[in-house]
Amino acid sequence: MLLGVNVDHVATVRNARKTFEPDPVMAATLAILGGANGITVHLREDRRHIHDRDLRLLREVVNCELNLEMAATREMIRIALEVKPDMVTLVPEKRQELTTEGGIDVVNQKKLLKETIKKLKDGNIPVSLFINPDIMDVDISKEIGADMVEIHTGLYANAKGKRQEKELHRVIEAVKIANKLGLLANAGHGLNYFNVKSIAAIEGIRGLYIGHSIISRAVLVGIERAVREMKDLIGNRK
Repeated sequence: MLLGVNVDHVATVRNARKTFEPDPVMAATLAILGGANGITVHLREDRRHIHDRDLRLLREVVNCELNLEMAATREMIRIALEVKPDMVTLVPEKRQELTTEGGIDVVNQKKLLKETIKKLKDGNIPVSLFINPDIMDVDISKEIGADMVEIHTGLYANAKGKRQEKELHRVIEAVKIANKLGLLANAGHGLNYFNVKSIAAIEGIRGLYIGHSIISRAVLVGIERAVREMKDLIGNRK
């Protein structure tokens, strides 16, 4: 199973003081040394953490999967086609949110997403959609041409007891349908060292995308160790 490490929050700390450290590019190289199979960054419209220069430098130094999370806008499509990440994950984006609050609205943005996917795929960039664990969302993702989906695990991560079991089942079913339709299935959002095992155990998941928890632990133990510990929890499967 792949582990994609999101280094956005390294840039968040840097930008808090408007300085040059800590460097998300250096963090990415250390994460790879710790066993990360890929690096993820979200280039937001307001550039609140990752900057354009970070993305371009990462493209030069990351020798594994570079996953660019982005909104389906003209500006981001242009940047993606110039930088050529290994894959793009289309996500919803709101100025006011602290982090991505849910999956992309594939029902109401179907036309826009289909056009965006085509442009990116014409540029030889595989496209994933960050979606809620909903069967209709999986079906539409396939219909509009996505290569893969990333199942939003935030509701699972925030739930407890029977509610968490219900949310886990929704993720399991979404992964199962995605695989049946020929979509690669990933998962991410809110996963940490305490709740990741149940998601990692789901048959058919290609990779997990985790950021905040790993970066938080890295503050205390270093990013290489933080990544190694997460890899151990998900079973070091490739």
